[in-house]
Amino acid sequence: MTQPAFAVPVPVPLAAAAPSATSITLTPQDRPQNRGRRAVLSAILSLAVIAVVLHEMGGIALGGVLAMVPATPLFWAAFAASYLASPVSEWLIFRRLWGIPAAGLVALLRKRIYNELLLGYLGEAYFYTWARRHVTLEATPFGAVKDVAILSAMTGNAVTVALLAIVAPIVGTTTLGIDSRPLLWSLAVILCISVAAMIFRRQVFSLPRRDLMMITRLHLARIALSTFLLALLWRLVLPDVPLSWWLFLATLRLLVSRLPLLPNKDLLFAGIAVMALGHEKDIGELMALIAGLLLATHLTLGSVLALVDLARPERGR
Repeated sequence: MTQPAFAVPVPVPLAAAAPSATSITLTPQDRPQNRGRRAVLSAILSLAVIAVVLHEMGGIALGGVLAMVPATPLFWAAFAASYLASPVSEWLIFRRLWGIPAAGLVALLRKRIYNELLLGYLGEAYFYTWARRHVTLEATPFGAVKDVAILSAMTGNAVTVALLAIVAPIVGTTTLGIDSRPLLWSLAVILCISVAAMIFRRQVFSLPRRDLMMITRLHLARIALSTFLLALLWRLVLPDVPLSWWLFLATLRLLVSRLPLLPNKDLLFAGIAVMALGHEKDIGELMALIAGLLLATHLTLGSVLALVDLARPERGR
């Protein structure tokens, strides 16, 4: 009698199993069919930067601005360090997260210029697309870019709250002539935003705790260094102004920097400072000087990068 045949199941090798979602690697996206669209987008952004440059240059009295600059190399060294503090700190962050190359520093300079000249957070959108094309990633870069931006805002809020706590009693007891109640309301709003972000941090953040702590430390170092360098610039121009003025202006500048979706925040800060401290002509002129120098730097770098992009659109940035 013939024995019935039984099918013996063949085990499937583990290597053939579907990969886990957490092991997906994103390689640089540089597909030929996208180059035409990237070249068009690059040209549009470059032309927009050039248009803003031409418009803003008409409002800068460069001779008057430069006439106030002290004739010391320390001023220009501090100004350059202050300008580069933000892109360099972010480069260090993304270098540790993704291992981005030195070319990432140029991309982060573009990010700052787009935010300052065109529209707030447009720079983050640009840097996100740059990272997708140029960096090999273990996960989507959107979460990291988002976390870095949120932690930057939260760290800035914390420093602003600390300065507000210091400035509020000084404002009420000196001859600054500023009502402290708006400062207290600003303090309450900033605290509410930061507390809400901390309450929902598990839903807000994508990176592990270790990376979040590293990002926070670098943001704190960047804010402390930028504030110190800016105070040094003010001190070099007006060495006889009391410390209470600089504390108030540093706090006011941080408050203005918290406003979202606004370009040219340094010019906005200068305008508010002039209105608030109009009776102090030298300080008003100093605020206009620093804002003018920052805008001139944005315009110069933006022009150079835009012209390079228009001349070589095939690079795709």
